[in-house]
Amino acid sequence: MTARGLPNGTMAEALIGVAVTAVALALLGFFYVFGHSGGGAGYEVTARMAKVDGLGIGTEVRLAGIKVGSVTSLELDPATYLVTAHLRIENAIKIPTDSSLLINSAGVLGASYLSITPGGDDKMIASGGAIQNTQSANTGDIMNMVGRFTTGNGGGQ
Repeated sequence: MTARGLPNGTMAEALIGVAVTAVALALLGFFYVFGHSGGGAGYEVTARMAKVDGLGIGTEVRLAGIKVGSVTSLELDPATYLVTAHLRIENAIKIPTDSSLLINSAGVLGASYLSITPGGDDKMIASGGAIQNTQSANTGDIMNMVGRFTTGNGGGQ
């Protein structure tokens, strides 16, 4: 015990705790400001999809392998069971109206992302517009096929 009645090291532990808390708050602030998907520069585009396996808020939207936006929200239509994906695309990137959107995966175990394949139309999707041609890659089926192949269980009999 010290002269003040506190165990040795208590003041140092308290200072370390304060420092760790301050760093954590600073990181949260940084990620909110620079990683917040809802308020950054860009324009909104929507896409209606049958399946959005592996997607979530903040999922990358890529064009030619380069990140050009992110998913800002996903909404299920209870009447059609289609999901409307809201995307924020960088202002500098213009997407032709006949472009397509595909859920893709970065490798076998990689994270899912949305890949835009630009079309050849001269007309571009305006802010608030929609990508009409969408496809959902079923990564679960791909993983099942890989599993069957590696275990030698073809499942045919």
